[in-house]
Amino acid sequence: MSSPDEYKERILSYIQGKDPLAVQRRTPELLAQLVEGKHETDFQERPETGKWSVTELLAHLADAEIAASWRYRQMIEHNGGPLSPYDQQLWNTLGSNASRNSADSLQLFRLLRENNLRMFDQLTDEQWNSHGIHAERGEMSVRDLMQQLAGHDLNHMEQIRNILTTVPRHNPGRL
Repeated sequence: MSSPDEYKERILSYIQGKDPLAVQRRTPELLAQLVEGKHETDFQERPETGKWSVTELLAHLADAEIAASWRYRQMIEHNGGPLSPYDQQLWNTLGSNASRNSADSLQLFRLLRENNLRMFDQLTDEQWNSHGIHAERGEMSVRDLMQQLAGHDLNHMEQIRNILTTVPRHNPGRL
């Protein structure tokens, strides 16, 4: 398990030299391309014990977008206020993410992301710089969180790509 600083450094390394807003705008489309033409059963297998399946990763991306949506708005509304962490394993369990329909998770992620992107398009510089105090990661601004989510996207897309290239192909079909 990495420290909060190590995690942040690793996640931000994924977007080095990239426009994080452009990454966020493209992620839903790229995810759809990754899973296109695959059968739902291809998404159920875990790459190894203790690691999430594609189904769980897609649900996790939607969960993370829910948490980020709340945090962005809390930072803007209550500049300098506290930001609670969330237990992604608990959310995975409570949401029965392993048995969720992947297309539904991808659609939920897409809708939540589009909502956040619309908000980003309207933010003033002051709002982009609004911040909160995350219980584990310390002070972060709306801009910081947006950049971290872009890196988070790239991290999980790479995981999905790797899983789908190593999982044996089942009956061809569409998601």
